[in-house]
Amino acid sequence: MGKYSIEIVPKAEKEFLKLPDTVRVKIRDKIISLEDNPRPFGHKKLKETEYYRLRSGDYRLIYSIDDNVKTIKVLSIAHRKDVYR
Repeated sequence: MGKYSIEIVPKAEKEFLKLPDTVRVKIRDKIISLEDNPRPFGHKKLKETEYYRLRSGDYRLIYSIDDNVKTIKVLSIAHRKDVYR
């Protein structure tokens, strides 16, 4: 299986830059790991959408996968209480 390219939408990039440094490092590692495995252990498909969720402590990463062109689009990165709004 080849590598996937990762695209981070501007909204998610702003959310990422506002995170505490320790959380940002963990989230960055999770995002990079998606290149090799877009559906890692612990991921969850969100009901009635084409999006997936990946946990990192109290934070959530929401993303979509396009297997045809091998692209992952990161849509949101936020605390679990705010991410689904």
